[in-house]
Amino acid sequence: MTPPSPHRSLLDHLRGHVIGTYGLLALTALLFLYFSLTLPDTFPTRDNVSSILSNQSIPAVLALGATIPIAIGKFDLSIGYGLGLAHVVVMYLVVEAGRPWPLACLTVVVGGALVGALNGVVVEFARIDSLIATLGTGSIMYAFTGWLTDGSRIVPGPDGLPAGFTGLYDSRFLGLPVPAYYVLALTVALWVVLERLPLGRYFYVIGSNPRAAGMLGIPTRRYSVYAFAGSGLVVGCAGILLAAQQQIGNPSVGLDYLLPAFVGALLGSTTIRPGRVNAVGTLVAVTLLAVGLAGIGQLGADFWATPLFNGCTLLVAVGLAGYASRRRLRSGLTAAGRPDAGQPDTGPPNTGRPVAAPRNDGDGDGAAT
Repeated sequence: MTPPSPHRSLLDHLRGHVIGTYGLLALTALLFLYFSLTLPDTFPTRDNVSSILSNQSIPAVLALGATIPIAIGKFDLSIGYGLGLAHVVVMYLVVEAGRPWPLACLTVVVGGALVGALNGVVVEFARIDSLIATLGTGSIMYAFTGWLTDGSRIVPGPDGLPAGFTGLYDSRFLGLPVPAYYVLALTVALWVVLERLPLGRYFYVIGSNPRAAGMLGIPTRRYSVYAFAGSGLVVGCAGILLAAQQQIGNPSVGLDYLLPAFVGALLGSTTIRPGRVNAVGTLVAVTLLAVGLAGIGQLGADFWATPLFNGCTLLVAVGLAGYASRRRLRSGLTAAGRPDAGQPDTGPPNTGRPVAAPRNDGDGDGAAT
């Protein structure tokens, strides 16, 4: 049998790489084009684009928050409950306690980070699976939300909320809603952390192989707590944005955002950097979901079409994410067969320096000496 041409193999590899990296982005563009041709009077308009950017800003922020623990191979199911609690606390501090809104926002952001860190401690030091642990802590958050509001809504007085606070969501800049810029800024910040800083590289190493990360001297428990704290901080920001949008404190809101957040994060792991979650991929996935939901809504779909769309997309996202991870692993194994693949590793990928041998510091982690 004639072996395949090396040029053809290279072409197939490049084609597969391009499709895997940019396929979801191309699908988003095609979906937008389809709805624009189908609904030329309503869909490709500036008002509709602004509405999509504004309405999907909170799911996008929450999806970026969910991305951080997934990078270390954990899941934070408390983010939906945390979103509900954060927006209720903001409203309580501003309306009931009469605190200045900047102080209330700062309190919620710091509190979100602390609650996230507590999630990390429960997962890592109590040795409870992240799905179970965060489901339990999320239920506690929901109970605290009910206790704080007594099951009723927090409604502002006749004077309403401060204009500066509502402006966090209602303002516009260069003709576009300000929340779109929040999402873009958070995406850039998270991309820098995950792709350019040692912190993000350690997250990926831990998510790929926690045991190997410990042997390389990475304190896995500590960085896991950092990941959950980062997720909680982002959830706090999303809660502030939700309060500025809703302008009431509703104890039952929050869980509706949980599924879209995980769909965006998991689907995002199949693009840009296939096989691992990444900030830009999450943004692309959220954009695809936003375009799809807006299109089927304008086509007159029934109310059940949204959860059906989200559920089916989640299943597809999980399947594609698993396939991308297996393909990435196979590529690594293939590369290991090359003559230069037998060189020993001296540290985590792209750290630029060797890592000292681990020592036992009493908490089960490897720590560099």
